Amino acid sequence: MNRIEWDQAWQQKLLQRFLTYIKIYSTSDPESDTTPSTQQQWEMVDYLFKELQEIGLESVSKDEHGYVYGFIPSNIDKEVPQIGFISHFDSSPDFNGKNIKPLVWENYDGGDLLLNKETGFTLSPSKFQELSQYKGQTIISTDGTSLLSADDKAGIAEIVTAAEYLIAHPEIKHGRISIGFTPDEEIGRGADKFDVENFGAAWAYTMDGGEIGELEYENFNASGAVVKIKGLSVHPGYAYGKMLNAGLLAAEFIQSLPADQTPATTKGYEGFFHLTDIKAGVSEAKLQYIVRDHDYTKYKQRNQLLKQKIEEFNQKYGAGTAELEIREQYLNMRKQIEDKMYIVDFAEEAMKLSGVKPNIKAIRGGTDGSRLSYMGLPCPNIFAGGHNFHGPYEYVPLESMSKATQVILNLVQIVALN
Repeated sequence: MNRIEWDQAWQQKLLQRFLTYIKIYSTSDPESDTTPSTQQQWEMVDYLFKELQEIGLESVSKDEHGYVYGFIPSNIDKEVPQIGFISHFDSSPDFNGKNIKPLVWENYDGGDLLLNKETGFTLSPSKFQELSQYKGQTIISTDGTSLLSADDKAGIAEIVTAAEYLIAHPEIKHGRISIGFTPDEEIGRGADKFDVENFGAAWAYTMDGGEIGELEYENFNASGAVVKIKGLSVHPGYAYGKMLNAGLLAAEFIQSLPADQTPATTKGYEGFFHLTDIKAGVSEAKLQYIVRDHDYTKYKQRNQLLKQKIEEFNQKYGAGTAELEIREQYLNMRKQIEDKMYIVDFAEEAMKLSGVKPNIKAIRGGTDGSRLSYMGLPCPNIFAGGHNFHGPYEYVPLESMSKATQVILNLVQIVALN
């Protein structure tokens, strides 16, 4: 097995690639019915399509839904499993993803980072303790006015840089490698139109995890729920006994769900109801939730509780006052992977060879791999290196991204030798 000769030149190439990606606006939209859900994602599609061609991948394609595929040909004289690497290029709609102004902090001193002098917005280890473990490294952050989009453009940068390295270093022996980039992962639709057959891999890895060392093959069972409430609007001066304020009913519905089962009050394998958006007036209100649980039985019970609350509302305020729509987003991939644990073992070994301590844990979220595993493509998740996704405190250490890239390079060799 060949040693990876990783140097500052490759690390800088990785950095510049990442900075280029994050400046491309690519936020997805859960309200849209198209794929991709937003027009701006096409800029990433076109950029990646051209870039994969330029660095020498074969059979590079982009389809009408915005999925980008490319392949690195085998360079070994024996039959080995074809494996793949996948990341998504959309940014979360939870926070502003436009006009990202990245800040690069070299040789981080371990203290507070003043991201924005005008607003005083600060990234501090007193609030985010894990930041202090990256003292002496290069931190990439936002200026506090946007998210960073390291979720998951860090993963894309790592995959593309690893692909470029492999093409430039034919002494690194590997089988055929599939690469895929998807839209709309952040709104639970990243795998909807993924072409598993064309991808051709026996299994794959999403480079979509968080901090360095994360390796995951368990995730939430997940659904999205929309609650619509109809009110009755009359003149407030003559509303006695007549008005039904949809906004107040929405507040009542929110309070009817368990207060100790939210993202801020749960951890580990505990599930939750998460209110992601609310629009309310006197005449009508709309609540959007995501529902999560690692245990499938408890997950189904959560969905049933929402239905029960809607029934109680309609009994109290009249039939048709409240409506509920629940859409399953993805299921726990563990069921599809636990009889193929060797694919997790390969990733664990690759981390150790790269000088990374594996941290095998359950994802408190999901990846494209969650759905893909049920579509016949087992797909554990490997760290991409970022922290504090979906908000203005998001950051990623460059050294973590470098290690993730090296994990890919060691992993393809391990698979080829087994």
